[in-house]
This record gives sequence, C-alpha cells and structure tokens, in this order.
Amino acid sequence: MTSISTVGHADVSAPPQVKSRNLSLDRARTFLTLVVLLHHAVIPYTYFGHTDAKSFFGFDMIVLATDSFFMAMFFFLSGLFAWSGIARKGALSYLTDRLLRLGLPFVICAFTVIPLAYYAISLRHHPEVGFSEFWWNLVTKGPWPSGPIWFLWVLLAFDVVACVLHRLSPNLLDPINRLSLYGRRRPAAFFAVMLAVTAAFYVPGLMIYGPSSWFEFGPFSVQHGRVMLYASYFFFGAGIGVAQMDRGLLSADGRMAKVSWDWMVLAIVPYCLLWTLIFIKRQILGNPSPLPNWYEGLYAVCFAVFSVAILFLILAFFQRFRQSGTAKLLDPMQSDAYGMFLVHYPIALWLQYWLFDYDLPAIVKATAGFVLTVAFSWALTRALRQIPGATKVL
Repeated sequence: MTSISTVGHADVSAPPQVKSRNLSLDRARTFLTLVVLLHHAVIPYTYFGHTDAKSFFGFDMIVLATDSFFMAMFFFLSGLFAWSGIARKGALSYLTDRLLRLGLPFVICAFTVIPLAYYAISLRHHPEVGFSEFWWNLVTKGPWPSGPIWFLWVLLAFDVVACVLHRLSPNLLDPINRLSLYGRRRPAAFFAVMLAVTAAFYVPGLMIYGPSSWFEFGPFSVQHGRVMLYASYFFFGAGIGVAQMDRGLLSADGRMAKVSWDWMVLAIVPYCLLWTLIFIKRQILGNPSPLPNWYEGLYAVCFAVFSVAILFLILAFFQRFRQSGTAKLLDPMQSDAYGMFLVHYPIALWLQYWLFDYDLPAIVKATAGFVLTVAFSWALTRALRQIPGATKVL
C-alpha cells in the first residue's frame, strides 16, 4: 500500500488556479438548499417541532436526518474554496468579499427577514401586538432569534480564523490535502480520519453542553455543542481545496463515487441506531433532563458517523452523475440557491401560520408549504437579483 506521505509536496502546494465551476458541487449545494427548505416546511408536524396539531412520523425521520448533517455539510462546501481563495486574492481582499457576501446579508436579514418570520409565531400567541411594536421589542429587548441566518456570521468567523491561520502558516492544511490526494484511491482513509476528528470535537461538546444549549448575543447565536464540529467540517473542506481539488478525494474519476453503496450502508446503520437511542430515551429512561453521560456519548458517536457518511454519500452521488446531462431543477436554480436560503424563512413560517386552522392531514400541509416556499422564495430571489449590484451579494 502506498503511504500517504509519498504524495509529493509540490502536488499539495501547487498554486491554486481559477477553474470552471464544479458541476457536482454546485448541484450538491443547491440540493442542500432544498433540504433546508424541506426541513423548515415539515418541522411543525413532528414530535421535535410540533407547533401544529397535525403530525406525521415520516417527517420526524426527515428532521432527524437533516438536522444531523445539512449545516455541517454547508460549512464543508464553503470551506472547499476558502484556503485557495485566500491564497489567490490575499486575506484583505478575500475578507472584503466575504463581508459583502455574508456580513451584509446577515445584517439586512437580522433586521428584516427574521422579524417578519417570527412575527407569524408572535401573532398566533399575541394577536393584539402590531408588527412595529413587535419589531421594536425584538431589536431592543430581545430575545432576538437568528433563525437560519446564524450560519452566515459563524461562517464569516471561520473565514476570519482561516485568514489568520493562513497568514501564520500557508502550509498548515497541507496534511489534509495530502490525505485528500491519497483519498482519490482510498476514500475510506479520509473518511476514517475525518470521522475521528469530528467525533473528537462533537462527543465531548454534546456531553458537556447537551443538545439544547445555545450561545446568544442579540441576533448572534450558535449551538454550543456543535460549533467545533462545524469548524472541523469547514477546515477539512479548506484542506481539500488547498490545491489540486480535481485530483483528490472529489476527483470525477476517483474511487469515492464508485463505492456509493458503501456510504449508504455507513449512513443507514448509525441512523437506525439514533432511533434506537431515541426509543430508549423516551420509553425506557422517561425523557430525563439532563440525560446520562453514557447516553449522550453514544448518541454523539452515532450522530458523528451518520453525519460524515451521508456527506460522503451525497458527494459521491453528485460526482457519479455529474456527466449525466442537466438536472432539470437543480441546474436552473443554482444561481438563486443562496438567495432562496436567505429569504425563505418568513415565507415558510407565514404559510404555516395560514395553514394552521385548516383541518388537513400533515402530509398535505407540509407538501403545500414546501412547494409554495420553494416557488415563492425562488421568484423573490429572481426579482431581487434584478436590482443593480444585487448579484454580487445574492
């Protein structure tokens, strides 16, 4: 077996070049955006969210799966272009771009999109409170929830850290890139290392903080137990993207895409174990708070395995079919996906507000909510992108 260390250093540190867009990564990112919209469309009709009288267990299965991987995968995909972007543009120019792309939308959404979204919830409980009063109390007194836009400021913080680390040592992530180059033929090696590192961060995080502890300061929030998990995904992605990404783990002709059934098994097994642990918590332990450390530790291990395995499964799927022609939904939506992520939340919550009083099955409500959220957020993004200069942000 060829050692990882035999990959030449010159291969790792080759200067990054501007290349045409990677179709498989674009499709994976757009697919993840739709997963976010699906997650928010079905969560009211689950045991987890249950803000509607109607429920459907299949949606619990969806929410458990999506919550266990989609945000971590977003950080991974974002990280792929971070290190090479810093090397190509320089730290100052790179951060200026990220402030425009992440910081500006975060500020705008925190003052507009998020209050509009949460007013739908407030109106259900306090119909006498007008929007202006609600907005003022939200901004001045709090709590000021961030909804899904917490991702933006955390990603910006990771970008800042990446710039500092790149300044200190441009070759810092070369070992991950060498592992990626080796992973072209032995993806299991990359999987094992990534799983070990991410689990090492997530297991103690969950055991110390539990699943419900959040850092909150105004609209800035992030889950205590997961922040280092997200950081590890981001920097694994950054390490892959140091240079020669098309020759490493994500190579179109690499082995990763050829063993997609293996990743499916690796994802299904820990997912089933997560449900076994949930059954034990509810039916045997009686939903104690806090949960025993042994339980949190086992749950965190299964979570970590599932998260990395489904990441590999999704990437392998889109790598495998990247040459299969056009994806009739994903390809036209690709340029609008980021905008849809930013604007969808109030649309989803207001649709749920209007559907609340209708005596319809949960499947009907969730399907209508999802389809209309996709349609309205896509149309709104298309309209916003017509504003001069908006495409630089959206």
